[in-house]
Amino acid sequence: MYKLYIKRSAEKDLHRLPHEVFTRVNAAILSLREDPRPHGVEKLGGGKGWRIRVGTYRVVYAIDDDARQVMVYRVRHRKDAYRRF
Repeated sequence: MYKLYIKRSAEKDLHRLPHEVFTRVNAAILSLREDPRPHGVEKLGGGKGWRIRVGTYRVVYAIDDDARQVMVYRVRHRKDAYRRF
């Protein structure tokens, strides 16, 4: 089991989501504790992290296997997910 950390900026992103989207994204984020590399995960270019898709939203995060930690950086719509990251 991995420890899950969510940056403050990602928390703000989550609170801006509509309720039905929030529940799906939240479930996907919580499942990262069990499996940080689920089916459909992709490594971002430049080694900056990983991303999973939840409908039209993207969850961008990093994995530290040595410390068994997952850090969620961003939860955004796909058109905005990769800007300034």
